[in-house]
Amino acid sequence: MATTVTAKGQVTIPKPVRDLLGIVPGSQVDFRRAADGSVVLARVDRKQLVSRFAELRGHAGEGLTTDAIMALTRGEAWRSSI
Repeated sequence: MATTVTAKGQVTIPKPVRDLLGIVPGSQVDFRRAADGSVVLARVDRKQLVSRFAELRGHAGEGLTTDAIMALTRGEAWRSSI
């Protein structure tokens, strides 16, 4: 994605890049030079964005066995053999 530099040295960050990095008005960004000489744009005012799937990871609860979870998933009554 190409963009044009203004007389003041400003550029517009393309929307797909803003969306990817979560950049909104007021966000702070940093330009870093990579080892290969390229320049990397990074958002610095908050932690890296978490994968939308990472937020869904977790557990079914303390003490539930696989059989209990499967029974709940199927809508079946489950009784502990303990």
